[in-house]
Amino acid sequence: MNHSPADLGRRLREGDRAAAPAALNVIEDRSPAGRERAAELLAEVSPARLGGEAPAHLVGVTGPPGAGKSTLLSALVKEWRTRGRTVAVLAVDPSSKRSGGSLLGDRARIEHDPRDDGILIRSTAAGTRLGGLAPPTREAAETLAPAFDLVVIETVGVGQSETDVEEVCDTVAVIVQPASGDTLQFLKAGIMEVPDVLVVTKADLGDSARRAQRDLEAALRALGAAGTPVVSVSSLPPPRGVDELTEALDEHRAGLDLAAERKRARRLAALADFVAERGDSGLRAVGGRREAERYLASLDPGLSSRELVAALSERAG
Repeated sequence: MNHSPADLGRRLREGDRAAAPAALNVIEDRSPAGRERAAELLAEVSPARLGGEAPAHLVGVTGPPGAGKSTLLSALVKEWRTRGRTVAVLAVDPSSKRSGGSLLGDRARIEHDPRDDGILIRSTAAGTRLGGLAPPTREAAETLAPAFDLVVIETVGVGQSETDVEEVCDTVAVIVQPASGDTLQFLKAGIMEVPDVLVVTKADLGDSARRAQRDLEAALRALGAAGTPVVSVSSLPPPRGVDELTEALDEHRAGLDLAAERKRARRLAALADFVAERGDSGLRAVGGRREAERYLASLDPGLSSRELVAALSERAG
């Protein structure tokens, strides 16, 4: 059945999760005609049309390859579903410039019941831009947020490449495996902003997992972020610590001024997309970065990031 982008957006706005796959196909079409269709869809799920921020909790899950993200996500998805929450997972594929490059692999790694319509798992391309997330990933999260309780962006890596994840998501969990030292070094070097939750996987390893947790807690104290939770989990049956992690994620979300955080994220995303499209000359045409930020702040806070980009482009001429 063919549905217009506006109709797909309306259905998602009303909580119809069956519209999600077709809507994501619209978002992933980067042709000029596809981008117009995507803009039509995104306008329907904007805060202005929703009457406020989308209800989903946007969670970023990141960490180096081999840290156990997919195994942990399988356990988390199961825990969320046990609690009656619907979950969409956008797994960022760093190896492909085209969306869908690792779709089957991601689905195989994140265990779930394919008949459960409360779960959606989709692979999305990282793209070529430094920052970790391509615009389609952010727009996919915006699209799904009205219809799911949780939208998770799973991405590979730590450090500067994860800046975008922090801007898009309400809560960012960084996954650390014992004895790796990677994240500890990033924290000490100040390359990575302090994550909202740190997760030590493979707690079943015993001493090395406990040592990793102590080292991270000490690093956070040194950074003045002693309140950042460090949760130790084991995904091996029976899983341990997953319920504690779920609570830590919920607690972080509960402490946010969500409207302010999301509004800031949309403006940052719009400015990044505008500069990616128009370059420094485009930025000069709107009077520089500070003037662009001031102009974005003057616009309707209910506009989507795509609509904010269009407003900047119009101003640049």
